[in-house]
Amino acid sequence: MHNKNKLPLNGVRVVDFGQQIAGPAVAMVLADLGATVVHIDPPEGPQWDHPANAVLNRNKLCLKLDLKTESGLLQALSLIEKADIVIESFRPDVMKRLGIDFQQLRESRPDLISLSIPGFASNDQLRREWKATEAVVAATAGAFTDMGFNRILMGLNPSFSPLPLASSYATSLAASSVVLALTAREKTGRGDHIEVPIVAAMMEGLSYNSYVVEGLPERYKTMREHEIEHRKSNNIPMALSYDALQEYLDPFYRTYECADGRMFYCVCPSHRNHARRCLEALGIYDELLAEGLPDVKDLHQPIKEWDGETSIGVYPLPKKWADIIAAKMKKVFLTKTSQEWGEIFGEGQIPGAPHRTTREWVNDEHTNQSGLIVEVNDPVYGLMKQPGPIAWLEEFAGQMVTPAPRKNVSYEEALFALNTVTDEDDQSRFSARRQQKATAHWLDGLRILDLTNVIAGPHSTAFMARFGAEVIKLDPVTPLYDPLIGTLFTFQTGVGKRSALVNILSEEGREVFNRLVKSVDIVVINAPERQMKPLGLDHESLQAINPGVLFCRLDCLGGPLPGPKTNYIGYDDIIQANSGIMSRFGGSQTPEEHAHLGTLDVNCGFSGGLAMAVALYHRQKTGQPTRARTSLSAVTNLAQIPFAFDYQGRVPFNEPSGRQALGYNALSHFYETQEGWIYLDSNDSELGRLGQVEGLGGIVTADNLSYYLTEAFKRAPAVYWKSALDKVDVASAIPQAIEHLREQYSRVADGKAGTSLGSFAFSIYPEHPSGHQITQIDHYSIRPTESTIVAATPTERFGHSTREVLAEMGYDSESIESMIERGIAGTGWGKEFLPS
Repeated sequence: MHNKNKLPLNGVRVVDFGQQIAGPAVAMVLADLGATVVHIDPPEGPQWDHPANAVLNRNKLCLKLDLKTESGLLQALSLIEKADIVIESFRPDVMKRLGIDFQQLRESRPDLISLSIPGFASNDQLRREWKATEAVVAATAGAFTDMGFNRILMGLNPSFSPLPLASSYATSLAASSVVLALTAREKTGRGDHIEVPIVAAMMEGLSYNSYVVEGLPERYKTMREHEIEHRKSNNIPMALSYDALQEYLDPFYRTYECADGRMFYCVCPSHRNHARRCLEALGIYDELLAEGLPDVKDLHQPIKEWDGETSIGVYPLPKKWADIIAAKMKKVFLTKTSQEWGEIFGEGQIPGAPHRTTREWVNDEHTNQSGLIVEVNDPVYGLMKQPGPIAWLEEFAGQMVTPAPRKNVSYEEALFALNTVTDEDDQSRFSARRQQKATAHWLDGLRILDLTNVIAGPHSTAFMARFGAEVIKLDPVTPLYDPLIGTLFTFQTGVGKRSALVNILSEEGREVFNRLVKSVDIVVINAPERQMKPLGLDHESLQAINPGVLFCRLDCLGGPLPGPKTNYIGYDDIIQANSGIMSRFGGSQTPEEHAHLGTLDVNCGFSGGLAMAVALYHRQKTGQPTRARTSLSAVTNLAQIPFAFDYQGRVPFNEPSGRQALGYNALSHFYETQEGWIYLDSNDSELGRLGQVEGLGGIVTADNLSYYLTEAFKRAPAVYWKSALDKVDVASAIPQAIEHLREQYSRVADGKAGTSLGSFAFSIYPEHPSGHQITQIDHYSIRPTESTIVAATPTERFGHSTREVLAEMGYDSESIESMIERGIAGTGWGKEFLPS
């Protein structure tokens, strides 16, 4: 059919009722990986009429069915009968009312896997019936309120962004959960019903925006945070200009103008080697040393014990040195073009990249060569550049960069396609396995060796821990990062893991590493390809130690195939800059980081979880070990799916951009009310309904909709408008602050994952190992029915489990103490877990 005989999900049959982005995107991910997917639209076509549907429905067979008719419903049910997985993305119980009851279907076919992706959780009594558009979910989840320190200081609140972040997080999370359910089914014969509320996915994706450390030491506060506190306590308005704001940014974490008038984003704080390489490449390192730039040897000691006032590799730098360094950097950046600096930084292993637009990203030489962007000959748009896969196995990368275009088919053709991949003995095979006792969690018994750092990599293994996997986090005895990234960030990524410190570059440490590799199912790292052989992490080396062991690698610019920038290093922000997110958010001449810390990082972690799930499923079916992959660049495409494509005759890239953008048009926009703001998310087809709302009666005849609505909404408070618009089923939301959501939905950690608590669930850890009380979002967005989710346990101090892990690897206590004494192993990075 689509020449997918060897892809990892070959033989898996999916019926996709999804609409908008998340549902169809999950099915797209499964189709990219080889599943046979039938996509069903209503007779009038997709709810979202957009060229992005060509991307979302590639590799799929598409047909229209009217589920409100008896014949349409019977045809849908007969397709489901042949399916392994059924996907829907409507409000809770909509499918049941149409006659497709997942619970009933699974009673007669316990091997069926069904996936629901509602906007709000089905157990959220307040919001479950709300019309949950992308903007409504984002506004309700606090994503448009206090959008980062920049927007707070500029006094812009609420802000708007057209990125479908909620759906992009939900896509990775839901696709991973479905593949894990498939893997579990191979053992137990049982399927599952899984719910992934899009709002919960967004809260998990934005976890770095919502966690709070009580009594956070001053050393971790940036110049921007100090300025916000100063202005609040002295009643000074938040009204900084963009230019004035730049002077509150760390020199290693800001935008610089280049000789071609274009902008370059330098992102190398918190890592001594990266910052030094940056200054050397700019030719100002020796000059700064001559001016007395201090060099603190151990950044993980309390500040009062430092042997100097600061050091490169510290984030944030004190204002005095930040100003000196930034002034020199500004001058040097003006001497070369943004592209020249991009090559100097990339080849020099320094994190940084030129700001570019999404159109440039889609047409870039690297993205096209590497399979981050692929070409599809769509029946409507012709030859079309589209995002490549978000996760892949290296062994199948070549096959995954040639997706087939969507194809319209009849019901008979769809049924035939599902029949041709049916494994005839499925039912007897599953039935026999159902006699055995099922495990409590999908990944019970799985062991993972985690060699990752910063955000994306550690998030991928923390993600696996929620399903019962045992994760051993192995770090060097001497840290590479300062405590901000090295420690503070791990409060999110280190949950549910045991921590050991071993120098694997030493001979004895290497033996520890080899023993650990022998004891696990998966080894995970985030690093460029060029580091694999030197680290002994290439396929041959790992298989020689433990035949059958799986491997997962996350990186910055990697795609399925090699490209000119494959080995460039970098972080989330670099891809935001290079792929057009920052130019859209702030404007092309005044680009800004998209306000959410970890915007792409966290989703890259979820996609790493997806890649590992696919590798596990493939090994279970074939016995073959593979190397699983994803990258920050792959997931930026998912976050930009409404924009990241191109074809001849494409309308201009004119999505809302810049600081003044408050929506798409007059009917999808933020409006100030008598009290508070409201986001209206409507369209021309709903003008009649809007006219039924008291206070909006004149909308049908209004000449200027924008002016009419601006004036009308001022006449009543936001709560009135929200209630009135709900009554006529028009989407709207009052923007929430994450701070208020956290206050309202936090509880002291109770050993439960929060999946029963509705759309929002935070846990408070009063006795956190760091010595600070910490509040963070639960791991609650994936909600299986058969399996259970493991509640996160707080991140332990680095090296807390070193002795225990070494003992498990066969070392006696004398050998362990000797290794610790000689620095081969360690039990901490400093006197305090979070240095003061």
